[in-house]
Amino acid sequence: MSRLVKWALLLALAFSALWLGAAFALQRGLAGWFEARRDEGWQAEYARLESRGFPARLEMRLVGLALADPETGLAWRAPDFAFSVPVWNPGRISAIWSEEQLIATPLGKIALRSRRMQATVAFNRFADLNLARIALDLAGLSISSGEGRESALEEGRLVLEQAEGAPYTYRLHFEVAGMVPASPVLRAIAHVGRLSERIEGVRLDALVTFDAPWDRFAIEDRRPQVTRIRIERLSADWGEVALWMAGALEVDAAGTPSGQITVRAKNWREMVALARVAGILPEAFEESVVRALDFLASLSGDRSTLDTPLTFRNGYVAFGPFPLGPAPDLTIR
Repeated sequence: MSRLVKWALLLALAFSALWLGAAFALQRGLAGWFEARRDEGWQAEYARLESRGFPARLEMRLVGLALADPETGLAWRAPDFAFSVPVWNPGRISAIWSEEQLIATPLGKIALRSRRMQATVAFNRFADLNLARIALDLAGLSISSGEGRESALEEGRLVLEQAEGAPYTYRLHFEVAGMVPASPVLRAIAHVGRLSERIEGVRLDALVTFDAPWDRFAIEDRRPQVTRIRIERLSADWGEVALWMAGALEVDAAGTPSGQITVRAKNWREMVALARVAGILPEAFEESVVRALDFLASLSGDRSTLDTPLTFRNGYVAFGPFPLGPAPDLTIR
C-alpha cells in the first residue's frame, strides 16, 4: 500500500512539474511574441497575464489587451481575452472574448458587444500555428460604428477548415440568424415593401484558395491573399425577398476578380429600391434599371424572379448585359 502511495505521489509531482513547465513556457512565448511585435513598431500591450487550469488545462487570461499594426492601420482593444489549452494536446485551443471590444480600421472605429463570442482552434503544427480548423460561435452581438449606426444579430457561426490535400485551400461556412440592420437603414427601408425589420438568415458555403497558409506568419508578416473563390451557396432571406448565388472567381495579384456568379433573386424590385435608399443606385436611374431587369426576368417566364449571371471581367462587373462599374478589390490588408 505504501508503495502505491509513493507512486501516486511521484506521478502527482511529475504532472505538477509538467504543468508548471508548460505554463512557464507558454507565458515566456507570449511575452516574447509581444516583445517582437513592439520591436516591429506595433503597439502590443497587456496589463497582466493570469494562469490557472491546473491540472488538466493551461488557461491564460490577458487583461487590458491592446494590439495595433501601424502598417495596416488595424487595432484591437479588449478588457480581457482568455484561452485554454489541454496539457496533452497543445495544438487545440479554446478562446473566449470579452463582452466588449473595440476595433479600429483606416475607415473608422467599431465597437462590439456580445453575449457570447468563443472559438475552438486546431493547428496542424503548433510551432508555426498552421491553421487546420477554426469554429467561431456568436450570440447576442451588436456592432456600433457611432452616430446611431448600430446593428445586431441573434446568432452566428463561422467555420474555416483546411481542405484535405490542399494546404492553401479552406472550406468556409458562415451562417447568421436574426440580423437587425442599423437604425438609419431601417428608417430608409420603411417605405420599401416586402422587407421586414429583421433579416431572417444569411448563409455562405465556399472554397477559398490563398497564396500562402494561414499561420502565425499571416499575422506577423503578411496576410495570405485570395487566388480563387468557389461559392457553392450564398443565400439570404429578408421578409419576402430571397437571394441565392453560386459560381467561381479567379483573383489576380492585384486583388481583381474575374469569373461568373449566377444570381437568382425573388422579388428583385425591392432589392432595387433598397439599392436606391442605400445610395448605391441614383434615384434618377431607378426606373430605367427596373425596366431593364424586368426584361431580363421576363425571359425566364417569372417577372418576380431574376436568374442572371454576375460577370467579372477586365476589372469591371456586369449584371447580365448591364455594366455596374469597377470590380471590388479583394486584397486582404
